[in-house]
Amino acid sequence: MDKRIEISQPATGEEEWHALRESLETGWLTSGPRVAELERLFSERIEVRETIASTSCTTALHLILVALGVGPGDEVVVPAFTWITTANVVLYCGATPVFVDVDPVTFNMDPKLVAACVNERTKAVIAVHLFGLCADMDAIAAAAPGVPIIEDAACAVGARYRGRPAGGLARAGAFSLHPRKIMTSGEGGLVTTDDVQLAERLRSLRNHGASVSEEVRHHGPRPYLLPEFNLLGFNYRMTDLQGAVACVQLSKLDSLLEERRRWAAFYQDALSDVSWLRVPRAPEGYEHGWQAFVCFVDPELGPRPRNELMDQLLQAGVSTRPGTHAVHCLGLYRERFGFKPEDFPRAWDCDRQSLAIPLHNRMTSADYERVVAALRSL
Repeated sequence: MDKRIEISQPATGEEEWHALRESLETGWLTSGPRVAELERLFSERIEVRETIASTSCTTALHLILVALGVGPGDEVVVPAFTWITTANVVLYCGATPVFVDVDPVTFNMDPKLVAACVNERTKAVIAVHLFGLCADMDAIAAAAPGVPIIEDAACAVGARYRGRPAGGLARAGAFSLHPRKIMTSGEGGLVTTDDVQLAERLRSLRNHGASVSEEVRHHGPRPYLLPEFNLLGFNYRMTDLQGAVACVQLSKLDSLLEERRRWAAFYQDALSDVSWLRVPRAPEGYEHGWQAFVCFVDPELGPRPRNELMDQLLQAGVSTRPGTHAVHCLGLYRERFGFKPEDFPRAWDCDRQSLAIPLHNRMTSADYERVVAALRSL
């Protein structure tokens, strides 16, 4: 009981350390051969033609919007319950995020509400695969015909929708390599797409707007290759140190996913009769990635308010978190747009009642049993 069970911990070890050392010894510290290798391997894994590495999922999403031409006067539809990045990247472009409420069972964007948000100013829809469960991509696409759909797949590496991997379900997808994700490089992001022309634009934008030749992309720059700068770009390049770590993490992904699926099933079974706690489950045709195990506390049946339950669990040595945020209720969006909680009531309800419990690859069977015991004792 003297050890606190953390909500998340990265599963790194000797292999990542050796990969870092090898990269350091080669002299490649900026984007180079290990990043190119990561892009190739990830494309194979996600079953897409192109992967473009960046500094984070935030910059990956920003690159996609810029590459699609999103700018002032445009609108982008986003879920109201998500990490703030999903909406922030729209503001980065000078465009307006248009929030849509979520399905309280899946926590994802409710496709039935999307059509009413689409108009002639709509330049994209960002569908978030929250906590590792894919959004209903076919229904969202049907609700926004002709509008580019972007997958915010930050949490969804390893998830599948009707047999297809997350990240290959729309015009482009964006993944996170943050330490709370299943595979990590400390920070980092990945864009996936089957659109070759879009991929070339993305590569240019992440590198100051420079034109990129095949030789530069795969073997690194040479002093005599002088690029053209035809776009206003950014410095969003992943380092080879991050690429080296991410390649190792990708090689472990299947075992990391299998372990999480096994313990998610354990939670589902062990907590099934806790009447006030709704545990997450994947609908038929979906394969959950289990980046997080986020439950819902029934406010009428719960023994006390969600925040008080979190305090009690912390006293028992179990770290928890709210699932994520009702973005329209955060200060920036509340003040700029005048939103009220009741504008998107399901998102606000999820904000107040969601409860993420520990699920990661450094936990032992005793840790999982202790989490269950702590919840049942409430």
